[in-house]
Amino acid sequence: MMFRLIAAFILMSAPLFAQDATTRTPSHCHALADGAAGMRYVRLASLRTVPDETVDLHYISHASFLIRSARGLNMVTDFTGFIGNTRIIPDLVTMNHAHDTHWTAFPDPAIAHVLPGWGPFGEGVTHRLDLGEVLIRNVSTDIRSQFSGVEPNGNSVFVFEIAGLCIGHLGHLHHAPTDEQYAAIGRLDVVMVPVDGGMTLDLPTMISVVKRLRSRIVLPMHWFSDFALEDFLDGIDDEFSVVRVEGPMLNVRRNALPSHPTVMVLRPQYLRDE
Repeated sequence: MMFRLIAAFILMSAPLFAQDATTRTPSHCHALADGAAGMRYVRLASLRTVPDETVDLHYISHASFLIRSARGLNMVTDFTGFIGNTRIIPDLVTMNHAHDTHWTAFPDPAIAHVLPGWGPFGEGVTHRLDLGEVLIRNVSTDIRSQFSGVEPNGNSVFVFEIAGLCIGHLGHLHHAPTDEQYAAIGRLDVVMVPVDGGMTLDLPTMISVVKRLRSRIVLPMHWFSDFALEDFLDGIDDEFSVVRVEGPMLNVRRNALPSHPTVMVLRPQYLRDE
């Protein structure tokens, strides 16, 4: 299916809106797959005030995305301490510690919620933070540690339940999830997937993970060259449509998702104030 996508890449400084108590639109993270009738397409977006029941996504760099809600809640994944030349201070950040390109030891103290994806060695961590408009939770997975060892529960798959959508970020995934972990993650409408082919998971295993999740929108991240990205796209285009956005941003609504699982290739761009 062909999608006509119209880009509007206008970045501007935006104030942070206060989080009023609100009833969150129920997500369907654990609903049956046939509950997605009528989801047909997605539109590009600029950094702006977000309409109700809508989520803006901006690929910042490497494994960092800005997730922006209708009430102006700004959330950044795999936060490294720098998101660009902008006055925006995230309201919430998540981090993973496989490498220092996925976390910072010195997050800005003005950030209200800092969620590390790991705890004491081997113990993992559990997050379930309800901010009214969004519920943020995690599922711990193992990572490789120094000298080819294993750190149990050293990575987190973070899930954002917002505007009726389930948006997942796989972090620095080092193994295919177990059946129990897949069940805990649930059904993801949007998933951010590392496609480097080795630093995280080898490409065939990562492709099998993506095919099992079968999200309506797949956002590749964490590639170190276009060769790795193209290898991923070549390996998945038998079951997924591929759309090359050629920009950093998407605007997502539950009732306007692609009817067929689709990889949308965003190009990272740091935030900047005009």
